[in-house]
Amino acid sequence: MREPSKSGDLEINPAIAIQQSLIRLRYGARELTNFPNPVARQQVSGAHRSRWRGRGMDFEEVRIYKPGDDVRSIDWRVTARTQVAHTKIFSEERERPILIITDLRGSMFFGSQRLKSVVACEVAAALAWAGLAANDRVGGLIFGQQQHEDVKAKRSHHAVLQYIYSLHGFSKYLLNLHEETFTLTGMLHESKQRVLPGSTLFIISDFNDLNDECSRHLFDIARLARVNLCHVYDNLEVELPPPSVYAVSDGKNKMLLDCRNSSLRQSYADSFRTRSEQIKAVNEKLGGCLLTFNTSENIMSILGRTYGKRRRRA
Repeated sequence: MREPSKSGDLEINPAIAIQQSLIRLRYGARELTNFPNPVARQQVSGAHRSRWRGRGMDFEEVRIYKPGDDVRSIDWRVTARTQVAHTKIFSEERERPILIITDLRGSMFFGSQRLKSVVACEVAAALAWAGLAANDRVGGLIFGQQQHEDVKAKRSHHAVLQYIYSLHGFSKYLLNLHEETFTLTGMLHESKQRVLPGSTLFIISDFNDLNDECSRHLFDIARLARVNLCHVYDNLEVELPPPSVYAVSDGKNKMLLDCRNSSLRQSYADSFRTRSEQIKAVNEKLGGCLLTFNTSENIMSILGRTYGKRRRRA
């Protein structure tokens, strides 16, 4: 992917997700000890325990032998001590790769305090580090204005660092606005081809162009993976700024926006509310977790409320 020329000014530009900041999130991600590990759907070795019992990697308990139990699992020491046949029970391990889909298209290059694109990169990096800390394979896709990149899921720091490097590059590429190639529908269609059965999937986006076709793709994906939606939004999307006339630009064209019109203000607020309700409705049908990230908030605080130690104690 072609990037803008590297310079000291660009490297500290608040419009760009800085690699060093994304790497430092690994320390906070260690506190996300309640990171979701739902029951697996495929029988391969991995790091998460299943409700199914059988011969596996982790010893669970010893109980009295029952007819039909595998004689190879008899615990002869306990049997000799108690004079009653006992068998060992093991909990099988299952692997659930963490796949992170990050939306870094043009609509994410927006924010009143911080850009949605930068916040999305932070969320993606934190989830990747949390997955690695849980001993999962981590990877995913990043979608920009005209390109996308696929980072294969691996259980290694190198895979997470590769994903972070790509996040940085795609966020920098947003400095030069281009005509959009990808829609959310196209993103989900492309992602569907790469979802592994039994995966845990996180989709990070503003979901501005969520529609019925997107929902169908999501439901198809949910048959293979646990789908979690991460909605990134800015306060300026919730309601217009205080009544006045503002000069606005999309980087090419300029216009005046009159925010004194009460009907315009109401229509604007209703539009965001409708989209938020649509996202919630889709998530409820998917049965996953919905996380909402306001650009004015610290993303680790939001993740901590869901996956942190305090959440576990509660």
